[in-house]
Amino acid sequence: MTTQTTTGSRAGHGPGPDDDHTPDPRRWKALTVCLVAGFMTLLDVSIVNVALPSIETGLGAGENALQWIVSGYALTFGLLLVPSGRIGDARGRRSVFLAGVIVFLLASAACGLAPNGAVLVAARLLQGCGGALITPQVSGFIQTLFRGQERGKAFGFFGATVGLSTAVGPLLGGAIISLFGSDLGWRMVFFVNLPVGALAIVLALRYLPTPPKKSGAGRSADLDPIGVVLLGTAVLAVLLPFIEQRSWPLWLRLILFPVAAVTLLVWVLHERRYGRTKEPVVSLDLFRIRSYVLGAAVGLAYFAGFTGVFFIYTQYLQSGLGYSALQAGLATTPFAVGGALTSIVGSRKVLALGRGLIAAGLATVIVGLSATWVAVLLVPGQNVGWAAAVPLLIAGLGGGLVISPNQTLSLSQVPVKRAGSAGGVLQTGQRIGSAAGIAATGSVFYSAVASSEGDFATAFRHGLFVIVGFVAVALLLALADSLTSKKTPSSEPDAPTERAPGVAQDPDGAPTERHADGRHPDGYHPAMPDAAHGRHAAGHHAAGGSSTP
Repeated sequence: MTTQTTTGSRAGHGPGPDDDHTPDPRRWKALTVCLVAGFMTLLDVSIVNVALPSIETGLGAGENALQWIVSGYALTFGLLLVPSGRIGDARGRRSVFLAGVIVFLLASAACGLAPNGAVLVAARLLQGCGGALITPQVSGFIQTLFRGQERGKAFGFFGATVGLSTAVGPLLGGAIISLFGSDLGWRMVFFVNLPVGALAIVLALRYLPTPPKKSGAGRSADLDPIGVVLLGTAVLAVLLPFIEQRSWPLWLRLILFPVAAVTLLVWVLHERRYGRTKEPVVSLDLFRIRSYVLGAAVGLAYFAGFTGVFFIYTQYLQSGLGYSALQAGLATTPFAVGGALTSIVGSRKVLALGRGLIAAGLATVIVGLSATWVAVLLVPGQNVGWAAAVPLLIAGLGGGLVISPNQTLSLSQVPVKRAGSAGGVLQTGQRIGSAAGIAATGSVFYSAVASSEGDFATAFRHGLFVIVGFVAVALLLALADSLTSKKTPSSEPDAPTERAPGVAQDPDGAPTERHADGRHPDGYHPAMPDAAHGRHAAGHHAAGGSSTP
């Protein structure tokens, strides 16, 4: 894989592809609005975990209801990410973002007022729908509002938000329950979203840009309802076996995987046919972009390990050692702090260093988690929170070099007009990875607890083996990209792929619409990917030989 040669250049070599791009002076304020709403939606993935004992006592909810309070949110969140990203691309991200925040706030209020477990589950399903409407618009706005190094910095802030929301959830939930008590505390976990969301609506109306008016009915107006249903069915068939791991029999869960495979094949055939005349829900051309495909695979594997850490660690601390919700949340904070320290810098540097930076981050995560395993072996009792603090900090520092840099690199060559749907596909993969990782890690953890007669320390170490395995898969994918890139002669561009006569292509072979001067309608330039903006173009290559700098 090589860096694409370009016809345009910078710094005295002629005008670059984005010289006609005028930055929105309110772009950083718009980003802040997006990140506040994104933090709120992602926080609700993890914050509820520490509130489950209080919900069980307060509502008399059974085990199945408790499972769906957590997994129902993740299910609807994962199902609607891609279609909501496509709707944002086609109809305007601002309106979809606002609709998502409103739905999320109404659902949060319903959760806090729920009189029984069934109502709470239904409200959580609706809350996941609101979160799914919001999240793809964030990456879409970043693609639209920022270019070059600024885009890397913006994705760094987004990555820090993802990491912090996941890790801080147990801490914040524990603090709220400690402050308001067990009976009211779990309700306040949901009510706390109301002032934050209301502020996000006010600021979004002021700072988020409105989409430009389009003349006539273009391809972007097509929403591909059949494609949405087929893809949603395939994602549902993949997620349900993991969500219902402890409720459904094995044979029923296994049947759904071939159903998902067949549905996905039908979806691909439909998208090919639909894409000949209209814009599909997901352009299959995205999967010709190597940086995008590899980034999606790395993200799926890493999230399978990343989210499992918090799941079994809080179980170990609370159920095994009697930590309070607040103490368990505090024990996970070092990971969040580490990720926040490196995510922004990582996203800015990944454009120059390529996939090698992500590989270094993944290796650091493995080192930190391995050190955590040793800390639990040596100090398995009440002081384990202190013993594991530095190892988790190291793992977090590595994680900050993975999430947002991988997002930046994955979307670096994606046309802006497809930013929402492309981001939705990436995040759907992350949700599938999270579900699979928690199911696999949780299965090993609980089996070890049962077989060892309640030895939670041993069970946690067994779970860490599974987590490190997932991260190692992500590392191998990143290393494979770096190694194969170095083997490719950097002086020769990639061979062009076969295309239909008269159809222009992106650098990785993806056909696209262009103006007569060679530019895409959305401002994306085929000769210079967004990742290359701000550097000399003609013949210059990124460090490490990666095609996506």
